[in-house]
Amino acid sequence: MPSFDVVSEVDRMEVKNAVDQSLRELASRFDFKGLTTTIEIDAKTGSILLTVDDGAQMKALREIVIGKLAKRNIDLRNIEQKDPDISPLGHSRQELAIKQGLDGDKAKEINKAIKALNLKVQASLQDRQIRVTGGKRDDLQKVIAALRAGDYGVALAFKNFRD
Repeated sequence: MPSFDVVSEVDRMEVKNAVDQSLRELASRFDFKGLTTTIEIDAKTGSILLTVDDGAQMKALREIVIGKLAKRNIDLRNIEQKDPDISPLGHSRQELAIKQGLDGDKAKEINKAIKALNLKVQASLQDRQIRVTGGKRDDLQKVIAALRAGDYGVALAFKNFRD
């Protein structure tokens, strides 16, 4: 039976490249001269941690990183911007969490949308991805078209299309 997987992934190498480009731009920016500014990738969670001495510069730092992520074709719907933490001294930290995989609520929403199409396909949740199987390849292509047309708050990718 033909099948494919619906996944929501971010390429970690592209994130690393975007962070490296951001650090290079920071080194040449006049408004960041003399400030201690860091951009780090947390290896465990995969999130990006931004720190800057001057809280007023956090917005500019965040815009640099977000701009570089967008240029590297990373869908910004998979980037969750947490609130910045500002210390009494004016130092600021912010975490940009990178969402990998489909969480339970999004998977249920996508599964419900697939069932609402009334096609002869079956969708099952498998380890933060959805496997869609069907009798005909045309039905699967209709499911892909419908999922691309909908907005689920995360970037969807379709992998492992098999006949």
